[in-house]
Amino acid sequence: MNKYESIIIVNPEVDEAGIKALEEKFTGLINENGKIAEVKNLGKKQLAYEIKKNKEATYVEFDFEAKPELIAELERIYRITDDIIKFITVRKED
Repeated sequence: MNKYESIIIVNPEVDEAGIKALEEKFTGLINENGKIAEVKNLGKKQLAYEIKKNKEATYVEFDFEAKPELIAELERIYRITDDIIKFITVRKED
């Protein structure tokens, strides 16, 4: 299994309960096929440029171990989740 870091940028109109629900949803998905190490809510930050007419957004970071097959499925679900405006997943070096 490889180590990954995934950051999602959540629409600023989503409240704390909605962000917690997203964290639990993706933690559960990752734990089905891997192992979550840490979830960090980095809070609301100013964006470098406007994304979908938003000037700020909430950042959430997931650190986890998983097989490479999980990444495609995880990113597919990121794309169809309306509250996520951007995301990135990178493999960490051992």
